[in-house]
Amino acid sequence: MHNTFKTEVIQKHASLPARVTKITTPHGEIITPAFMPVGTRAFVNLMTPTDLIDAGSQIILGGNTYHMMVAPGMEIIEAAGGMHRFMSWDRPMLTDSGGFQVFSLSKNNQICKIDEKGGHVKHPISGKMIHLTPDTSIHAQKIIGADIIMAFDECTPEEGGRTAALAAFERTHRWLRESVEIHEKNPNSIYGSKQALFGIIQGGRFRDLREQSTQCILDMPLDGIAIGGEVIGFDMAKTVEVIDWVVPMLPDNKTRYTMGVGLNPQDLIDVVAGGIDIFDCVAPTRNARHGTLYCGHTVKKDNWVVFENHAENGKLLIKKAIFAKDDQPILPGCTCYTCQHFSRSYLHYLYKQQSMTYCNLACIHNIHVLQAVCATLRETILSS
Repeated sequence: MHNTFKTEVIQKHASLPARVTKITTPHGEIITPAFMPVGTRAFVNLMTPTDLIDAGSQIILGGNTYHMMVAPGMEIIEAAGGMHRFMSWDRPMLTDSGGFQVFSLSKNNQICKIDEKGGHVKHPISGKMIHLTPDTSIHAQKIIGADIIMAFDECTPEEGGRTAALAAFERTHRWLRESVEIHEKNPNSIYGSKQALFGIIQGGRFRDLREQSTQCILDMPLDGIAIGGEVIGFDMAKTVEVIDWVVPMLPDNKTRYTMGVGLNPQDLIDVVAGGIDIFDCVAPTRNARHGTLYCGHTVKKDNWVVFENHAENGKLLIKKAIFAKDDQPILPGCTCYTCQHFSRSYLHYLYKQQSMTYCNLACIHNIHVLQAVCATLRETILSS
């Protein structure tokens, strides 16, 4: 593989900001739009690397920085030769900075406190303090060794209005400058592979802050641009609006990433229509484990695509008694391993038995559906 990172536009949609790009990394190429399954703790729940590849995954989010510092610890990951070898995943990988976890944990100030230097988190087992700052986050990500790493930021909360948004905005940009300075001293992982550093646009629900944040990131030597904050992925109408504000400002040659998008298949379609390339979300595998299975297909409509539901809200609740004798697959016509081999009846039975086999088969299906959406999006853009 080439020890480089670059983004090239292959095709733009004829009438929308949607695009297909090729991202080149030291661990291979990604053709976008691309969904990233999330392996927060160095594994995607109930899925093997083979399952992920067979479902169509090109890149994963592997190993959240905060969780890796908690367990197994940086020494273990370094001894294994980095996260790719530790997880036995030889394809592209992105990791996050730990900023979102600091934001989440800081809601309990007995566990985590945020100050101007970063987040200070009490280890859940030992009680020792973990200090997450631009310096410790970037250095940890150098040990993780992901192809794409994130500048340390403060996730903008929905509570607190403009005052809270401004506080997160100011810290994020100060920490961004520190992250860039640390990264530029050695833009490679400790194993010698080129790492791309992405900055994160914050600013909450406020257009002027989002635009100022975007300009701050454009002024920095970054390889890609993420859009973050608690609202992104949680409120899809606002997510699309934020994308519409900032995408016209973005250059073509940098990857665009919406963080935490993928609760529903239609969400992917909506952000890609606005010009986004990659996205991640824990919801597909979490929903699968709790009995919610995607049920629908992507269909072309008016030179674009929509997710056509084949069940209420596009989701099948496998625990319902009506599936006990249903010999259909989860989604007729689906080519995933689960739908090709097993019935709703069998999955209903496995779910009621609380079988781990159910969780594996369900996760395979949900990830496959999202990857199939991405494949249709790529085909549609290329043929527009």
